[in-house]
Amino acid sequence: MRDYLLTLCVTAAVTYLLTGPVRKFAIAVGAMPAIRARDVHREPTPRLGGIAMFGGLCAGLIVADHLANLDGVFELSSEPRALLSGAALIWLIGVLDDKFEIDALIKLGGQMIAAAVMVLQGLTILWLPIPGVGTVPLTQWQGTLLTVALVVITINAVNFVDGLDGLAAGMVCIASAALFLYTYRLWYGYGIEAAAPATLFTAILMGMCLGFLPHNMHPARIFMGDSGSMLIGLVLAAGAISVTGQVDPDAMKLFAGSERQATHAMLPVFIPLLLPLTIIAIPAADLVLAIVRRTWNGQSPFAADRGHLHHRLLEIGHSHSRSVLIMYFWSALIAFGAVGYSVHSTSMWIVLLIVGLSALGLILLLMPRFTPRAPRWAERFVPPRYRRRRRRGAESQVDPSQALESQQGPLDDQMGHNGHDPAPQAPIAAGVSGVNGATAIGHRSRFADRRKADSTRR
Repeated sequence: MRDYLLTLCVTAAVTYLLTGPVRKFAIAVGAMPAIRARDVHREPTPRLGGIAMFGGLCAGLIVADHLANLDGVFELSSEPRALLSGAALIWLIGVLDDKFEIDALIKLGGQMIAAAVMVLQGLTILWLPIPGVGTVPLTQWQGTLLTVALVVITINAVNFVDGLDGLAAGMVCIASAALFLYTYRLWYGYGIEAAAPATLFTAILMGMCLGFLPHNMHPARIFMGDSGSMLIGLVLAAGAISVTGQVDPDAMKLFAGSERQATHAMLPVFIPLLLPLTIIAIPAADLVLAIVRRTWNGQSPFAADRGHLHHRLLEIGHSHSRSVLIMYFWSALIAFGAVGYSVHSTSMWIVLLIVGLSALGLILLLMPRFTPRAPRWAERFVPPRYRRRRRRGAESQVDPSQALESQQGPLDDQMGHNGHDPAPQAPIAAGVSGVNGATAIGHRSRFADRRKADSTRR
């Protein structure tokens, strides 16, 4: 475990340190596209964050290759080399798209080529455990088609959900953490060496996301772009493929009897393996809904719009940060719920816990305008929007000239060091940069942009 944690920390540190210079580079080369009708952010923000994430990926693989307990993964398996080859290709395509906006069909072709490159180097699905049948070996063409399809679906699912600050990186980090716990249990608990590459991939993926998130949380200073979203999607798919088709059910020896009986009894154990999309169920559901919605409206499935799940959360009244946290919650519930059920499928308390948390998630969805307030002693440690409003003296209402101050935090935070009130200032218009590249929040209707976007598409 210590070697995996060291690899994770090195990956996160390299990604974090590279993101700042990459941001300056993106600004210098003009990788800051104009704001589109479907966008949520209010000022041009640089992309190309995938450059830093790819640097973290390379650093993690190099460190793991020099660790005594992990170097066997590189000696006994060609999967790390296959992952690096496919990641480099998909990353290059993403960088070109972030700068020059290449066609969607070209990106799709590049995704299929990147998946095929990994298949040629051994990262493929060899067999599937099917209940009631047993372990079914796949032919070369069947394994290749299934692998390519899984890679393309996962990449586009992550790419589609990348619409809010910190959303894609956080959701992929949650999914990779759940998959890491499962693969580490297979490798360490049952001594299955075939699960070691997937454990390494998921640890590196967590480091990539954790290192990039501080720069990408709302308000984001840099976006990962397609170079980052397609990269982390491919790495996540590689981890699922590595453990899905490489682990033999009989190697765990949990059940006696024939192979057919063992596979049927071990179905809950293979839920995250046979159905890796359950770990990224939210992005996958968003992908399916987007394709159905666009084809129903007579549009191309690759035509961008403002109908994604995170856009819906904003329209019903949730704030940017709350929408991201709600998506985090549901991703963690599905991912860790599937892993927990696969480990203890006979425990009723796991089912009851999942049902209770699902009810809590529904309550959060139905209360979009509820803003929790922190207690007085904790106001220094929370954002201004969670602080209680304070009145000056015996006045029961806040002066209109101080309306902006009352919205941004307590009056004590707005007072000068000499105890006198600062001069009233006019509200900052939306689109004006604030501290550290942040944007002041002004009045804006969430519905006007969508109507405008819909009218332009028609």
